[in-house]
Amino acid sequence: MVINMEYNHTPVLYNEALESLNIFPDGIYADLTAGGGGHSYGLLGRLKNGLLILSDRDPDSIEILNARFGDDPRVKIVKALYGEFSAVLASLGIEGVDGILVDCGVSSFQLDNAARGFSYIRQGPADMRMSKEGVSAADILNSADERELADIFFRFGEEKYSRSVAKNIVKAREQKPIETTFELVEIIKRSMPQKVVRGANSAKVSKKVFQALRIKVNDEITSLPESIDSMFGCLNKNGVLSMLSFHSIEDRIIKTKFNELCTGCTCPPEFPICTCHKQPRARMQFKFISPSEAEERENPRSRSAKLRSIIRN
Repeated sequence: MVINMEYNHTPVLYNEALESLNIFPDGIYADLTAGGGGHSYGLLGRLKNGLLILSDRDPDSIEILNARFGDDPRVKIVKALYGEFSAVLASLGIEGVDGILVDCGVSSFQLDNAARGFSYIRQGPADMRMSKEGVSAADILNSADERELADIFFRFGEEKYSRSVAKNIVKAREQKPIETTFELVEIIKRSMPQKVVRGANSAKVSKKVFQALRIKVNDEITSLPESIDSMFGCLNKNGVLSMLSFHSIEDRIIKTKFNELCTGCTCPPEFPICTCHKQPRARMQFKFISPSEAEERENPRSRSAKLRSIIRN
């Protein structure tokens, strides 16, 4: 299959993300959700004789990255999940890196490609697999029982009408399998009070269910805490881990893990001396950074983004 190399993705918090990595010209850095290389261009622009490791789980992204950066001797490109980064480093014979960037969001390329099934405003197969492998959204929609579906929509999408949506999905698939994004959108709209559907963009009422399915299909949440620990362990002393999130569930996990890594003594305050002997493993660069009003106007998809960053002690 020929991949369109016009990978039009506007990197969110572009300058802020690059600044957070404290890049020095001869360092080793990694963009572990490289996509089409939006942030990667900026990283390379700040390297001289250093090394940039680019990885992504999406095979389409890997093809684009190879076309754009494959001839640069400063670049290594690997198809992998960011939670697998320690194995990637071992395969490259590298002990540690000076900075890691992770963008947890879906790229504009994936959203705008109807054939990938991520978008509720484009007709396409109900797929949503970032790796293009394994269980698809359609598989889940047509096999999970009503209770499991409701739990997915509520847990990963915080969808208020999760039970109603799940009930109507089970009813619909008794007539025929649910195969497309628009079939799912119509079921979601039928599952909500008409005042809700009328009072908002009719497509946007599907946002939380689509988010929940995407998270479930790609295991974006359950593996995140372990992945953060693994990536942090790959940092050199004073190395930086910077992560961009795009919804509250994801951000809460990142915030909690970063706080844990930056916390020292956990003894009760009434203890006269520390007995736990715990030392902070990292320090915060800042609480978080959100897009400016100007960036939100220019790129509405950036609106919910948050950048968090820690430095290894």
